[in-house]
Amino acid sequence: MSDERDEQAYAGTAEGQGPVQIDEELARHLANKREELFEEFEILDEFPREVVREAEERTTDIESEIQSELDEDYRTDHRDLTTCTIDPADAQDFDDAISIAKEDGYYRLWVHIADVTHYVHPGSAMWEEAVKRANTVYLPAYTMHMLPPVLAETVCSLVPNEDRLAHTVEMLVDEETLSYEEIDIYKSVIHSDERLTYNQAEARLDEPDADLHEELVLVHELADALHEQRKEDGSLVLNPGRDRAHTIIEECMLKANKAVTHELQWVRGLEAMFRVHPQPSPQEWDKALQEIQELDGVSIPGEAWDDPRKAVNATLEQAPGRQLDKIQWAVMKVMPRAKYMNDPFGGHHALNFEVYGHFTSPIRRLSDLVNHWIIYQDETPADHDLAALCDHASSKQKDGETVERLYKQFLQEVGLDPHAVNNRGLEVVKDPEDEDEESEAEAAEEEAEAGMD
Repeated sequence: MSDERDEQAYAGTAEGQGPVQIDEELARHLANKREELFEEFEILDEFPREVVREAEERTTDIESEIQSELDEDYRTDHRDLTTCTIDPADAQDFDDAISIAKEDGYYRLWVHIADVTHYVHPGSAMWEEAVKRANTVYLPAYTMHMLPPVLAETVCSLVPNEDRLAHTVEMLVDEETLSYEEIDIYKSVIHSDERLTYNQAEARLDEPDADLHEELVLVHELADALHEQRKEDGSLVLNPGRDRAHTIIEECMLKANKAVTHELQWVRGLEAMFRVHPQPSPQEWDKALQEIQELDGVSIPGEAWDDPRKAVNATLEQAPGRQLDKIQWAVMKVMPRAKYMNDPFGGHHALNFEVYGHFTSPIRRLSDLVNHWIIYQDETPADHDLAALCDHASSKQKDGETVERLYKQFLQEVGLDPHAVNNRGLEVVKDPEDEDEESEAEAAEEEAEAGMD
């Protein structure tokens, strides 16, 4: 169970497939259902004019502003680092990018994160709107951004072949222990060399002559070691078959988030928006493990029973494929919801982290945006009740997930495959008879106009 890269429903077209086609009537039904859900759960869709205007005024001359930041030595120039993003094929916003190097006995990992707080400050209309929304809501083929699209999809997004402002987490990681030798968090300018999809990154790992092959192999070497260490330490891994490209991003983001949280809690002692995941009671864990043990063809290894998380990990790796969903569901039923808290007490049970928080997705999550501000300003935003912000962000995240679940159910009810719509997007096509009628009407209109001439 990763708390990091959620399975997101981005609008767009997946690799190698065209969009799912629907007629205009069904498109209206979908729009009505979205409007109904948005009203029920107070999900904001359109941005107020003031917010849009402020966003446009704040992003008038990006290139000059970036160059000015470099000229004034406000930022580290990382444009010479080989850097890439890895995201779903249909992602609209790119929060994070990675760079990697190998040194004597160490990995040097850079995780570059979009510097949203350079443009969005407390007290601004954009900030207040982001607080209201608290997160981006991704429905199949429809997105409600937390930030105005000009920021979310363009100016802040770490698109390839463009200079972008970033917040870099630079980590020197011991090759043997995988512990941090150094952690440095600072503002930077990066230039992403390429935007890779998960499928493309996976393919590059098998192509020795491909661009970025060496970098991807190296970062996967680190990510795979981090993943195995997490499992040994007792981190719950509900998706043991995750491919190499997903493992790279998941582990790099976890490592960066953990580094920032360490800085916030243990070095600076600052209040922040931490991610806390309570543990199930022993009775609840026993119930889940018993349910798993009773599944046909499933047996929990005897040496793993002492730690339920390790027991689930070991069972998932050995269980028949037909039982994986049932094992995962047995665990999810007893798991409390993770939530945001201004005190990290209790830690993150599923990840088995003593302290954890979010930092790597400020384009789509309020917690990350606020933590960016705190780490940069070395204090919490003035006039903000952080405990209330945490409660609000937790509540809005739950609402967004509920809306996504109900909308997917509706897609199924009207005969659409939510997974296909999610991966390929939608295209509204007109009925041929309607097109014939329109053509006849246009022809008649042209004939009438010709007669008037």
